[in-house]
Parts: sequence; structure tokens; C-alpha cells
Amino acid sequence: MKEQFGTDLTDGQWQKLERLLPKSSNRGRKRLDRRIVMNAILYLNRTGCQWRMLPKSFPNWKSVYTVFWRWRRDGIWEMVHDCLQKMTRQAVGKKPMPTAAIIDSQSVKTTEQKWVEPNGALTREKK
Repeated sequence: MKEQFGTDLTDGQWQKLERLLPKSSNRGRKRLDRRIVMNAILYLNRTGCQWRMLPKSFPNWKSVYTVFWRWRRDGIWEMVHDCLQKMTRQAVGKKPMPTAAIIDSQSVKTTEQKWVEPNGALTREKK
């Protein structure tokens, strides 16, 4: 039996995520179980360990990395993020896409100097 980690997907989480991931091809080598690959990627993300330090209860690190890289290259991660974000918003009764954004003026710094162009030359003028 596979070792269990706190980062492993629950059955409910996997059910939602499974349909968003690309199907495994029947060509070439035997394909990895996508759920185990996702669990390995979530473990790496949570622990911050190196790819080569992936526990032995997961598939070979290079196989997991290859799947991760392909999904990244193909835009799967961005698509999964966007879909899960929409699903989460709808689950709490919100519209799928945000309709407003708030910018905190304390977080967005403005310049203390302004640039002026006398005679076509850029110079700084202190406020």
C-alpha cells in the first residue's frame, strides 16, 4: 500500500480535478496514474523539496517532472487554476469572474519625483 501524505488529494478533490487534466495517451510506455502524479506535485509544492528528493512511494522524480513540465508547456496549469477559481466562486454564490478590483493605495507606491521635458531633455524635478 502506498504511503499517505497530508498533501494527497481527497476523493472529492480528485473527482473535480480529474476531468480538467488531459487524458493519458495509449501510445508508448505505460502511463503513470495521474492522481499519483498530482499527489507528487502537491507534495513537492507543499514541502519545497528538490525533485530528486521525492519520496520513493511516488513515481520516479524524472517521470513526475516530465509530466509537470509538459502540462506547464501546454498551459494545463493555467487552465486548471482558472477553472478551479470559477468553480470555487460559483460554489459560494458569486459570479464566475470578479467584477471589481481593489487597489490599496498604501501598497501601490507612486514616484516622489516627476519627469519634465524642458527643451526636449528629460530631467527630474523634486516635489
